[in-house]
Amino acid sequence: MNKSERLQDMLRYLNGREFFNLQDLMDKYQISKSTALRDIRSLEQLGMPIYSEYGRHGRYGILQNRLLSPIIFTLDEVYALYFAMLTLQSYQSTPFHIHVSQLHEKFEKCLSQEQIKKIHSMKKVLQLESNQHHHVSLYLEQILKSILHENICTIQYTRNKGSKSYRVQFFKISAKYGQWYATGIEVNTNQHRVFRCDKVTSMQVEAEESRFSLDELVSRSLELYQSVCHIRFEVEIEEQAKDIFYKESYPSMKLDVGEQTVITGFYNPGEESFIAEYFMRYGSHVVAVKPESLRTMIQSKVEQLLQHYQTSIT
Repeated sequence: MNKSERLQDMLRYLNGREFFNLQDLMDKYQISKSTALRDIRSLEQLGMPIYSEYGRHGRYGILQNRLLSPIIFTLDEVYALYFAMLTLQSYQSTPFHIHVSQLHEKFEKCLSQEQIKKIHSMKKVLQLESNQHHHVSLYLEQILKSILHENICTIQYTRNKGSKSYRVQFFKISAKYGQWYATGIEVNTNQHRVFRCDKVTSMQVEAEESRFSLDELVSRSLELYQSVCHIRFEVEIEEQAKDIFYKESYPSMKLDVGEQTVITGFYNPGEESFIAEYFMRYGSHVVAVKPESLRTMIQSKVEQLLQHYQTSIT
């Protein structure tokens, strides 16, 4: 490979390493000592923070300063990254220590005026829909860090105009319909819980070692959520209503498409009202509902809604 290709490969090879020896580069790229030394100087000019340790066991070190080595992207890759970045603009908070406006400014400084002009033209005709997030989540970044470090946390959580304390190990953050949510295991009860991140008013990381690894929590998340007394459901819908499922569904349910279009899944005791309200979104596209208790609750909610419009709407 030529020098340019070799330097780019070296950036990838050394990225994430704390130390390396000159011989490492000589052996990997089959180059001489003088060429390896010139390449190291070139890497420094490209921005890699390399320093030397002298002595009998001398070596090169790379400063761990959170700066990434330069990466080369094609123009199409740059456009894709730019529009992916724009989706963050609708969020009041992100789990990253950044301001989107500053990221936007830094990104455009790397582009030529002609490329910026083309991107601005694309912005007028290419729109990626996202819900506006109106609530600030003060502890979103800390929640993400606690997940990555597998920490147990004590949080204060606003609930029903009051506040409650939870000891929880988080393992997932998700964004849906204008809200950030954090999923975790409540340590004291071993129950699966989902928290709205903007309602977390304080958070303290504990020194206690967690009982579960992150991989275990992620792989067993549905199993942990499903209680012993869970209730299975089966709701047949018209085929054209499957788009409603694709737009919004939950891990505890799945769609089977065949001769019939059926949504199957389960809910835990106390979640009947939530599931009933979910299936009300399908309107007249619902064909059959099992169990009977779920059908009765959906019917009751429809009647309450009808009564509201008949008696309370002017």
